[in-house]
Amino acid sequence: MAIITLTTDWKLNDFYLGAVKGSIFSSYPEVQIVDINHQISAFNTAQAAFILKNSFGYFPKGTIHIIDVNSEPSDHISYIALQYLGHFFIGTDNGCFGLICKDTIETIVRIEKFSDEECRTFPALHVFAPAAVHLAMGNKLSELGTLLSDINRQTPLRATIDEAVIVGSVIYIDSYQNAITNVSKELFDRIGRGRRFEIFVQSNHYKIAKINSTYNETSSGELLALFNSAELLEIAINKGNIAELLNLSINSNIRIKFFD
Repeated sequence: MAIITLTTDWKLNDFYLGAVKGSIFSSYPEVQIVDINHQISAFNTAQAAFILKNSFGYFPKGTIHIIDVNSEPSDHISYIALQYLGHFFIGTDNGCFGLICKDTIETIVRIEKFSDEECRTFPALHVFAPAAVHLAMGNKLSELGTLLSDINRQTPLRATIDEAVIVGSVIYIDSYQNAITNVSKELFDRIGRGRRFEIFVQSNHYKIAKINSTYNETSSGELLALFNSAELLEIAINKGNIAELLNLSINSNIRIKFFD
């Protein structure tokens, strides 16, 4: 059975989700639709990319992923479909796919088979949904339109490093108010080389000197750090809300100092 996923900034109190799902089921009742996330902050393509980048790989290859975030049309932005690591992605070429796709993209197509001219405010209904059904039925990606050579690439915010210090940033705050940073386990291990370290959060007053394997290794209410399932450094308070308590937000800095 074909699977179509939906990632949007619609929230759940509008008719958009029902209209798109109804359109897909009317065209292809056998398909399975999975909601990944409809709570993306309005127009926040970086947040959408982070969520889908860290979830799509758990779906079977051949899954079709629709992203409708910041999808309003313009003369300089195309609706595209692409194949990446055996998955299909459909949405607007607004930089979101560039944040998801690190490796070579197999095929990229500008969608021309379906038009949003009648209603230029709802591309998910008039363009993305029928394109997803086209693929779910086993039709070729190339039949959707003109082949493209690349997509809109955005450079993700990267940690800065020297021999003894990593300066990273918060890139995502989850529903528990845990702060996920752009410091990967690979980077931490490569720069740290097993050395003693201290992680400073916001200021020198808040510091962590160990990496947990689980949240409960630290007492309730205490500050902790661990590498999450995405192998990114996460700063948290066990059974607490660190982003709220320490006034952390996207782009807040964390500093890791290693000692010989």
